[in-house]
Amino acid sequence: MARLLQDSSKFHPSEWYTANKMQHASTESQKSRSECMTAESWRLLDEIEKTTQKTQSDVNKKIEQRREEIKFWKQELDNKLEQIVHETEVLLTYKMRLERALESCKEPLVIAQKCLLYRQRRVGIDLVHDEVEQELVKEAEVLQGIIALLGRTLEQTNEQIRRNRSAKYDLEMDLKDKFTALTIDDYCASLTNDTPDITYADNAMKLEGNFVSPEDWIDFSNINVEKADKQRNNSLALRALIDSILSQTANDMRKQCEMVNIAFRNRVKEVKDAKHKLETLLAMVMDETASQEKNIAALKKAIADKEGPVKVAQTRLEARNHRPNVERCYDTVQCSLMSEVQEITKNIQRQVEMMGEENLWLKGALAQAETELKGLSRRQLSLEEEIKVKENTLYIDEVLCMQMRESVCINNY
Repeated sequence: MARLLQDSSKFHPSEWYTANKMQHASTESQKSRSECMTAESWRLLDEIEKTTQKTQSDVNKKIEQRREEIKFWKQELDNKLEQIVHETEVLLTYKMRLERALESCKEPLVIAQKCLLYRQRRVGIDLVHDEVEQELVKEAEVLQGIIALLGRTLEQTNEQIRRNRSAKYDLEMDLKDKFTALTIDDYCASLTNDTPDITYADNAMKLEGNFVSPEDWIDFSNINVEKADKQRNNSLALRALIDSILSQTANDMRKQCEMVNIAFRNRVKEVKDAKHKLETLLAMVMDETASQEKNIAALKKAIADKEGPVKVAQTRLEARNHRPNVERCYDTVQCSLMSEVQEITKNIQRQVEMMGEENLWLKGALAQAETELKGLSRRQLSLEEEIKVKENTLYIDEVLCMQMRESVCINNY
Protein backbone atom coordinates (compact mmCIF):
# COMPACT_ATOMS: atom_id res chain seq x y z
CA MET A 1 0.00 0.00 0.00
CA ALA A 2 2.75 2.37 0.93
CA ARG A 3 4.38 1.48 -2.36
CA LEU A 4 1.23 2.44 -4.32
CA LEU A 5 0.94 5.75 -2.52
CA GLN A 6 4.49 6.49 -3.40
CA ASP A 7 4.13 5.59 -7.23
CA SER A 8 5.93 8.25 -9.24
CA SER A 9 3.86 7.75 -12.39
CA LYS A 10 0.84 9.45 -10.92
CA PHE A 11 0.31 13.21 -11.07
CA HIS A 12 -0.35 15.39 -8.11
CA PRO A 13 -3.76 17.03 -7.96
CA SER A 14 -2.14 20.36 -8.23
CA GLU A 15 -0.67 19.27 -11.50
CA TRP A 16 -4.11 18.19 -12.58
CA TYR A 17 -5.54 21.60 -11.84
CA THR A 18 -2.62 23.25 -13.42
CA ALA A 19 -2.98 21.13 -16.53
CA ASN A 20 -6.63 21.93 -16.81
CA LYS A 21 -5.91 25.61 -16.45
CA MET A 22 -3.26 25.39 -19.09
CA GLN A 23 -5.63 23.58 -21.48
CA HIS A 24 -8.18 26.27 -20.90
CA ALA A 25 -5.70 29.03 -21.33
CA SER A 26 -4.24 27.37 -24.44
CA THR A 27 -7.66 26.86 -25.92
CA GLU A 28 -8.66 30.43 -25.23
CA SER A 29 -5.43 31.63 -26.76
CA GLN A 30 -5.91 29.43 -29.81
CA LYS A 31 -9.47 30.61 -30.15
CA SER A 32 -8.37 34.21 -29.86
CA ARG A 33 -5.72 33.74 -32.49
CA SER A 34 -8.16 31.98 -34.75
CA GLU A 35 -10.71 34.73 -34.31
CA CYS A 36 -8.01 37.30 -35.15
CA MET A 37 -6.96 35.29 -38.15
CA THR A 38 -10.55 34.98 -39.27
CA ALA A 39 -11.07 38.72 -38.88
CA GLU A 40 -7.84 39.40 -40.74
CA SER A 41 -8.84 37.01 -43.47
CA TRP A 42 -12.15 38.73 -43.96
CA ARG A 43 -10.45 42.06 -43.99
CA LEU A 44 -7.88 40.76 -46.48
CA LEU A 45 -10.58 39.16 -48.59
CA ASP A 46 -12.51 42.39 -48.61
CA GLU A 47 -9.39 44.34 -49.49
CA ILE A 48 -8.43 41.87 -52.24
CA GLU A 49 -11.95 41.93 -53.59
CA LYS A 50 -11.95 45.70 -53.72
CA THR A 51 -8.46 45.75 -55.24
CA THR A 52 -9.41 43.12 -57.77
CA GLN A 53 -12.58 44.99 -58.70
CA LYS A 54 -10.66 48.23 -58.99
CA THR A 55 -7.93 46.60 -61.07
CA GLN A 56 -10.49 44.90 -63.27
CA SER A 57 -12.34 48.19 -63.63
CA ASP A 58 -9.10 49.92 -64.58
CA VAL A 59 -8.35 47.18 -67.09
CA ASN A 60 -11.85 47.53 -68.52
CA LYS A 61 -11.35 51.26 -68.89
CA LYS A 62 -7.98 50.75 -70.52
CA ILE A 63 -9.47 48.16 -72.88
CA GLU A 64 -12.18 50.66 -73.76
CA GLN A 65 -9.56 53.38 -74.28
CA ARG A 66 -7.53 50.99 -76.40
CA ARG A 67 -10.60 50.15 -78.44
CA GLU A 68 -11.20 53.84 -79.01
CA GLU A 69 -7.57 54.31 -80.05
CA ILE A 70 -7.81 51.40 -82.46
CA LYS A 71 -11.11 52.78 -83.81
CA PHE A 72 -9.51 56.21 -84.26
CA TRP A 73 -6.55 54.86 -86.18
CA LYS A 74 -8.76 52.45 -88.08
CA GLN A 75 -10.88 55.40 -89.19
CA GLU A 76 -7.74 57.33 -90.15
CA LEU A 77 -6.44 54.37 -92.11
CA ASP A 78 -9.85 53.88 -93.74
CA ASN A 79 -9.90 57.52 -94.83
CA LYS A 80 -6.38 57.35 -96.23
CA LEU A 81 -7.15 54.06 -97.94
CA GLU A 82 -10.23 55.55 -99.58
CA GLN A 83 -8.22 58.58 -100.69
CA ILE A 84 -5.32 56.58 -102.11
CA VAL A 85 -7.68 54.16 -103.87
CA HIS A 86 -9.58 57.06 -105.44
CA GLU A 87 -6.34 58.80 -106.40
CA THR A 88 -4.98 55.62 -107.96
CA GLU A 89 -8.17 55.18 -109.98
CA VAL A 90 -7.93 58.77 -111.22
CA LEU A 91 -4.24 58.31 -112.01
CA LEU A 92 -5.13 55.20 -114.02
CA THR A 93 -7.40 57.37 -116.19
CA TYR A 94 -4.48 59.76 -116.68
CA LYS A 95 -2.36 56.78 -117.68
CA MET A 96 -4.96 55.91 -120.32
CA ARG A 97 -4.89 59.52 -121.55
CA LEU A 98 -1.12 59.33 -121.88
CA GLU A 99 -1.36 56.04 -123.76
CA ARG A 100 -3.96 57.47 -126.16
CA ALA A 101 -1.89 60.62 -126.67
CA LEU A 102 1.22 58.51 -127.28
CA GLU A 103 -0.65 56.34 -129.77
CA SER A 104 -2.06 59.42 -131.54
CA CYS A 105 1.48 60.72 -132.19
CA LYS A 106 2.43 57.71 -134.29
CA GLU A 107 0.22 58.47 -137.32
CA PRO A 108 1.34 62.14 -137.69
CA LEU A 109 4.97 61.00 -137.41
CA VAL A 110 4.47 58.32 -140.07
CA ILE A 111 2.75 60.89 -142.32
CA ALA A 112 5.56 63.41 -141.84
CA GLN A 113 8.15 60.75 -142.65
CA LYS A 114 6.15 59.61 -145.69
CA CYS A 115 5.93 63.20 -146.92
CA LEU A 116 9.71 63.52 -146.62
CA LEU A 117 10.08 60.22 -148.47
CA TYR A 118 7.61 61.18 -151.20
CA ARG A 119 9.36 64.52 -151.70
CA GLN A 120 12.58 62.68 -152.46
CA ARG A 121 10.87 61.77 -155.73
CA ARG A 122 11.03 65.37 -156.90
CA VAL A 123 13.39 65.73 -159.83
CA GLY A 124 15.64 68.34 -161.32
CA ILE A 125 15.79 71.77 -159.79
CA ASP A 126 12.66 71.04 -157.75
CA LEU A 127 14.61 68.63 -155.53
CA VAL A 128 15.35 71.55 -153.23
CA HIS A 129 15.64 71.81 -149.44
CA ASP A 130 12.77 74.26 -149.28
CA GLU A 131 10.69 75.60 -146.41
CA VAL A 132 8.30 72.65 -146.63
CA GLU A 133 11.12 70.19 -146.08
CA GLN A 134 12.51 72.27 -143.25
CA GLU A 135 9.11 72.35 -141.52
CA LEU A 136 8.56 68.62 -142.13
CA VAL A 137 11.93 67.80 -140.58
CA LYS A 138 11.06 70.05 -137.66
CA GLU A 139 7.65 68.38 -137.34
CA ALA A 140 9.25 64.93 -137.25
CA GLU A 141 11.70 66.13 -134.58
CA VAL A 142 8.87 67.69 -132.55
CA LEU A 143 6.82 64.49 -132.74
CA GLN A 144 9.79 62.32 -131.81
CA GLY A 145 10.51 64.61 -128.85
CA ILE A 146 6.86 64.47 -127.76
CA ILE A 147 6.81 60.67 -128.06
CA ALA A 148 9.94 60.46 -125.90
CA LEU A 149 8.47 62.89 -123.33
CA LEU A 150 5.14 61.05 -123.19
CA GLY A 151 7.00 57.74 -122.87
CA ARG A 152 9.01 59.01 -119.90
CA THR A 153 5.87 60.48 -118.31
CA LEU A 154 4.06 57.18 -118.80
CA GLU A 155 6.90 55.33 -117.06
CA GLN A 156 6.76 57.88 -114.23
CA THR A 157 3.00 57.37 -113.99
CA ASN A 158 3.38 53.58 -113.84
CA GLU A 159 5.94 53.97 -111.07
CA GLN A 160 3.62 56.34 -109.14
CA ILE A 161 0.75 53.86 -109.53
CA ARG A 162 3.04 51.16 -108.14
CA ARG A 163 3.91 53.37 -105.16
CA ASN A 164 0.25 54.21 -104.59
CA ARG A 165 -0.56 50.50 -104.56
CA SER A 166 2.32 49.87 -102.18
CA ALA A 167 0.91 52.50 -99.80
CA LYS A 168 -2.56 50.97 -100.28
CA TYR A 169 -1.18 47.52 -99.42
CA ASP A 170 0.45 48.83 -96.22
CA LEU A 171 -2.79 50.52 -95.22
CA GLU A 172 -4.80 47.38 -95.93
CA MET A 173 -2.42 45.20 -93.90
CA ASP A 174 -2.49 47.71 -91.03
CA LEU A 175 -6.29 47.86 -91.23
CA LYS A 176 -6.49 44.09 -91.26
CA ASP A 177 -4.38 43.94 -88.10
CA LYS A 178 -6.43 46.75 -86.53
CA PHE A 179 -9.63 44.90 -87.33
CA THR A 180 -8.27 41.72 -85.74
CA ALA A 181 -7.01 43.60 -82.70
CA LEU A 182 -10.34 45.42 -82.33
CA THR A 183 -12.22 42.15 -82.63
CA ILE A 184 -10.05 40.64 -79.89
CA ASP A 185 -10.40 43.67 -77.62
CA ASP A 186 -14.16 43.71 -78.24
CA TYR A 187 -14.21 40.10 -77.08
CA CYS A 188 -12.07 40.98 -74.06
CA ALA A 189 -14.38 43.88 -73.19
CA SER A 190 -17.37 41.56 -73.30
CA LEU A 191 -15.86 39.13 -70.78
CA THR A 192 -17.09 39.21 -67.18
CA ASN A 193 -16.49 37.04 -64.13
CA ASP A 194 -19.70 35.18 -64.92
CA THR A 195 -18.92 34.57 -68.57
CA PRO A 196 -19.01 30.86 -69.37
CA ASP A 197 -15.99 29.09 -70.74
CA ILE A 198 -13.43 31.39 -69.13
CA THR A 199 -10.46 29.28 -68.09
CA TYR A 200 -7.01 29.50 -66.67
CA ALA A 201 -4.26 30.03 -69.24
CA ASP A 202 -0.95 28.69 -68.04
CA ASN A 203 1.09 30.68 -70.57
CA ALA A 204 -0.94 33.87 -70.41
CA MET A 205 1.84 35.74 -68.67
CA LYS A 206 4.45 34.57 -71.11
CA LEU A 207 5.27 37.27 -73.70
CA GLU A 208 5.59 35.61 -77.06
CA GLY A 209 6.66 37.25 -80.31
CA ASN A 210 7.92 40.79 -80.76
CA PHE A 211 5.92 43.11 -78.60
CA VAL A 212 6.19 46.78 -79.45
CA SER A 213 5.76 49.83 -77.32
CA PRO A 214 2.65 52.01 -77.61
CA GLU A 215 4.84 54.69 -79.16
CA ASP A 216 6.09 52.27 -81.82
CA TRP A 217 2.51 51.15 -82.39
CA ILE A 218 1.42 54.73 -83.06
CA ASP A 219 4.52 55.42 -85.16
CA PHE A 220 3.81 52.38 -87.33
CA SER A 221 0.33 53.56 -88.31
CA ASN A 222 1.49 57.14 -88.51
CA ILE A 223 4.21 56.13 -90.98
CA ASN A 224 1.62 54.34 -93.12
CA VAL A 225 -0.64 57.39 -93.04
CA GLU A 226 2.24 59.74 -93.90
CA LYS A 227 3.37 57.43 -96.70
CA ALA A 228 -0.15 57.40 -98.15
CA ASP A 229 -0.36 61.20 -97.88
CA LYS A 230 3.03 61.60 -99.51
CA GLN A 231 2.19 59.31 -102.42
CA ARG A 232 -1.22 60.94 -102.83
CA ASN A 233 0.41 64.39 -102.97
CA ASN A 234 3.00 63.09 -105.43
CA SER A 235 0.18 61.66 -107.50
CA LEU A 236 -1.70 64.97 -107.45
CA ALA A 237 1.44 66.82 -108.56
CA LEU A 238 2.05 64.24 -111.29
CA ARG A 239 -1.53 64.64 -112.57
CA ALA A 240 -1.05 68.40 -112.76
CA LEU A 241 2.18 67.80 -114.68
CA ILE A 242 0.42 65.38 -117.06
CA ASP A 243 -2.34 67.92 -117.71
CA SER A 244 0.29 70.52 -118.55
CA ILE A 245 2.29 68.14 -120.75
CA LEU A 246 -0.75 66.93 -122.68
CA SER A 247 -1.98 70.47 -123.25
CA GLN A 248 1.45 71.78 -124.28
CA THR A 249 2.30 68.85 -126.54
CA ALA A 250 -1.09 69.08 -128.29
CA ASN A 251 -0.53 72.81 -128.85
CA ASP A 252 3.00 72.19 -130.15
CA MET A 253 1.82 69.45 -132.50
CA ARG A 254 -1.11 71.55 -133.73
CA LYS A 255 1.10 74.61 -134.24
CA GLN A 256 3.80 72.69 -136.13
CA CYS A 257 1.21 70.85 -138.21
CA GLU A 258 -0.26 74.20 -139.26
CA MET A 259 3.23 75.52 -140.05
CA VAL A 260 3.81 72.55 -142.36
CA ASN A 261 0.41 72.98 -144.00
CA ILE A 262 1.04 76.68 -144.57
CA ALA A 263 4.45 75.89 -146.06
CA PHE A 264 2.82 73.30 -148.33
CA ARG A 265 0.14 75.75 -149.48
CA ASN A 266 2.71 78.44 -150.15
CA ARG A 267 4.97 76.04 -151.98
CA VAL A 268 2.13 74.67 -154.11
CA LYS A 269 1.09 78.21 -155.01
CA GLU A 270 4.72 79.06 -155.81
CA VAL A 271 5.13 75.98 -158.02
CA LYS A 272 1.82 76.64 -159.75
CA ASP A 273 2.91 80.22 -160.46
CA ALA A 274 6.23 78.97 -161.82
CA LYS A 275 4.43 76.35 -163.92
CA HIS A 276 2.04 78.99 -165.29
CA LYS A 277 4.96 81.25 -166.22
CA LEU A 278 6.73 78.33 -167.88
CA GLU A 279 3.56 77.51 -169.82
CA THR A 280 3.35 81.16 -170.89
CA LEU A 281 6.98 81.03 -172.00
CA LEU A 282 6.31 77.75 -173.80
CA ALA A 283 3.42 79.33 -175.67
CA MET A 284 5.67 82.26 -176.60
CA VAL A 285 8.40 79.89 -177.77
CA MET A 286 5.92 77.87 -179.80
CA ASP A 287 4.56 81.06 -181.38
CA GLU A 288 8.09 82.22 -182.08
CA THR A 289 8.93 78.79 -183.50
CA ALA A 290 6.00 79.07 -185.88
CA SER A 291 7.08 82.59 -186.81
CA GLN A 292 10.67 81.47 -187.36
CA GLU A 293 9.52 78.56 -189.50
CA LYS A 294 7.59 81.05 -191.64
CA ASN A 295 10.64 83.30 -191.75
CA ILE A 296 12.86 80.41 -192.90
CA ALA A 297 10.32 79.50 -195.55
CA ALA A 298 10.26 83.13 -196.72
CA LEU A 299 14.06 83.28 -196.81
CA LYS A 300 14.26 80.04 -198.76
CA LYS A 301 11.62 81.34 -201.18
CA ALA A 302 13.50 84.63 -201.55
CA ILE A 303 16.69 82.75 -202.33
CA ALA A 304 14.82 80.45 -204.69
CA ASP A 305 13.18 83.44 -206.39
CA LYS A 306 16.61 84.92 -207.15
CA GLU A 307 18.02 81.76 -208.67
CA GLY A 308 16.00 82.10 -211.97
CA PRO A 309 17.18 85.62 -212.92
CA VAL A 310 20.76 84.74 -211.96
CA LYS A 311 20.71 81.64 -214.09
CA VAL A 312 19.21 83.57 -217.04
CA ALA A 313 21.78 86.36 -216.78
CA GLN A 314 24.70 83.97 -216.32
CA THR A 315 23.43 81.75 -219.20
CA ARG A 316 23.24 84.81 -221.46
CA LEU A 317 26.76 85.88 -220.48
CA GLU A 318 28.04 82.36 -221.06
CA ALA A 319 26.34 82.24 -224.49
CA ARG A 320 27.70 85.64 -225.54
CA ASN A 321 31.17 84.54 -224.54
CA HIS A 322 30.99 82.19 -227.53
CA ARG A 323 30.58 85.04 -230.06
CA PRO A 324 33.24 84.79 -232.75
CA ASN A 325 36.21 87.08 -233.17
CA VAL A 326 35.39 90.72 -233.20
CA GLU A 327 31.77 90.03 -232.29
CA ARG A 328 32.92 89.50 -228.76
CA CYS A 329 32.23 93.14 -228.10
CA TYR A 330 31.82 94.62 -224.64
CA ASP A 331 28.66 96.29 -225.75
CA THR A 332 25.78 97.71 -223.74
CA VAL A 333 24.13 94.28 -223.58
CA GLN A 334 27.26 92.76 -222.09
CA CYS A 335 27.53 95.66 -219.70
CA SER A 336 23.88 95.37 -218.67
CA LEU A 337 24.17 91.58 -218.16
CA MET A 338 27.23 92.07 -215.99
CA SER A 339 25.40 94.70 -213.95
CA GLU A 340 22.32 92.44 -213.64
CA VAL A 341 24.36 89.51 -212.30
CA GLN A 342 26.21 91.74 -209.86
CA GLU A 343 22.97 93.36 -208.66
CA ILE A 344 21.12 90.06 -208.18
CA THR A 345 24.13 88.51 -206.44
CA LYS A 346 24.42 91.55 -204.24
CA ASN A 347 20.71 91.39 -203.37
CA ILE A 348 21.06 87.72 -202.49
CA GLN A 349 23.99 88.59 -200.26
CA ARG A 350 22.33 91.76 -198.95
CA GLN A 351 22.14 92.16 -195.22
CA VAL A 352 18.74 92.04 -193.49
CA GLU A 353 17.86 93.13 -190.02
CA MET A 354 16.89 90.29 -187.62
CA MET A 355 15.75 91.01 -184.03
CA GLY A 356 17.95 94.00 -183.50
CA GLU A 357 21.14 92.13 -184.46
CA GLU A 358 23.61 93.22 -187.13
CA ASN A 359 22.61 92.85 -190.75
CA LEU A 360 23.36 89.46 -192.27
CA TRP A 361 23.57 88.28 -195.83
CA LEU A 362 20.44 86.54 -197.09
CA LYS A 363 21.99 83.08 -196.97
CA GLY A 364 23.57 83.93 -193.65
CA ALA A 365 20.15 85.02 -192.39
CA LEU A 366 18.75 81.64 -193.43
CA ALA A 367 21.52 79.81 -191.56
CA GLN A 368 21.01 81.99 -188.52
CA ALA A 369 17.26 81.50 -188.71
CA GLU A 370 17.73 77.75 -188.81
CA THR A 371 20.10 78.00 -185.84
CA GLU A 372 17.55 80.05 -183.96
CA LEU A 373 14.86 77.49 -184.82
CA LYS A 374 17.02 74.75 -183.35
CA GLY A 375 17.52 76.93 -180.27
CA LEU A 376 13.79 77.46 -180.01
CA SER A 377 13.24 73.70 -180.31
CA ARG A 378 15.73 73.07 -177.54
CA ARG A 379 14.11 75.77 -175.44
CA GLN A 380 10.69 74.21 -176.10
CA LEU A 381 11.94 70.79 -174.98
CA SER A 382 13.57 72.33 -171.92
CA LEU A 383 10.37 74.19 -171.00
CA GLU A 384 8.25 71.08 -171.54
CA GLU A 385 10.60 69.05 -169.35
CA GLU A 386 10.54 71.75 -166.68
CA ILE A 387 6.73 71.85 -166.80
CA LYS A 388 6.71 68.08 -166.27
CA VAL A 389 9.05 68.61 -163.32
CA LYS A 390 6.60 71.11 -161.86
CA GLU A 391 3.66 68.76 -162.53
CA ASN A 392 5.51 65.98 -160.74
CA THR A 393 6.22 68.30 -157.80
CA LEU A 394 2.59 69.42 -157.66
CA TYR A 395 1.41 65.81 -157.73
CA ILE A 396 3.73 64.94 -154.84
CA ASP A 397 2.96 67.99 -152.73
CA GLU A 398 -0.70 68.61 -153.52
CA VAL A 399 -2.03 65.10 -154.18
CA LEU A 400 0.18 62.70 -152.23
CA CYS A 401 1.25 64.84 -149.28
CA MET A 402 -1.49 67.42 -148.69
CA GLN A 403 -4.35 64.97 -149.15
CA MET A 404 -2.63 62.50 -146.83
CA ARG A 405 -2.15 65.24 -144.23
CA GLU A 406 -5.89 65.94 -144.22
CA SER A 407 -6.31 62.78 -142.11
CA VAL A 408 -4.12 64.20 -139.34
CA CYS A 409 -6.31 64.95 -136.33
CA ILE A 410 -4.74 66.37 -133.18
CA ASN A 411 -6.97 66.09 -130.11
CA ASN A 412 -6.61 67.13 -126.51
CA TYR A 413 -6.40 64.06 -124.29
